[in-house]
Amino acid sequence: MRDYRATAAALERHTAIDHPRALLADDEPHLLDYLQTQLAAAWPQLRIVGKAGNGIEALRLIDELAPDVVFLDIQMPGLNGLALAERLATDGKAPHIVFVTAHHEYAVDAFEHAALDYLLKPTTPERLAKTVAKLQLALRAAASAPAVPPEALRALLQQLAAPLPAAPAAAPLQWIRAAHGDETRLIAIDEVIYFQSNDKYTSVFLQEGECLIRTPLSKLREQLDEARFWQIHRSVIVAAKSVAGTHTDFRGRLVVKLKERREQLTVSRNYAEQFKQM
Repeated sequence: MRDYRATAAALERHTAIDHPRALLADDEPHLLDYLQTQLAAAWPQLRIVGKAGNGIEALRLIDELAPDVVFLDIQMPGLNGLALAERLATDGKAPHIVFVTAHHEYAVDAFEHAALDYLLKPTTPERLAKTVAKLQLALRAAASAPAVPPEALRALLQQLAAPLPAAPAAAPLQWIRAAHGDETRLIAIDEVIYFQSNDKYTSVFLQEGECLIRTPLSKLREQLDEARFWQIHRSVIVAAKSVAGTHTDFRGRLVVKLKERREQLTVSRNYAEQFKQM
């Protein structure tokens, strides 16, 4: 019986190293699909055994499927990623955990000193490749030991939960993820002609075609470089480089003509001041 158990344990360790099993958790389905696509390219041997749309479902699937690696969003309904990680640490069954979130860089530093990792959205192939390399090393090192020492995970969670120093001013947005049909596109901010509010969403107009993002225009405005993107209406922000000129229509309204698109955009009175010098 002892030999049988030893052989079974050896086989289990071999499988975890060569064909690890992963679970992904994020409440945004298209981001789950996007991460799965990136992982398939970065780590073909990794098997995605489950995807969860909230923390409760993720906890249930982790208990049921016992994955070797878990990629967790932090802000999920029901049970957020940090609380979920703490539950796993308390139970002493924590797999290797990688947080995938939009939180700022202090947390990145905290996790860079541990066996875990912390990815900022949008995840780039280069950064994801580093995460994969860390996980592969950790899987080999932990072949005969628990995947993550519970004490180490608790210490990291306490470090993350501690009050953070004032964050430096965030760099202007450089990339956006936009839904286009069934696909998710990564678009350079330089390609955008203008943004237009679309209820809870924002339409992104490019030289050819348009996409949709889930960020409201009011939140998006905070992430844009004011020198490069001008708000001309409560519902419209236009790229300054795309403004060909302005004129006044028959109703006396100021109208922006674009270089790359045929439609013209109306400037509301509140934002007309910035065009007086043109």
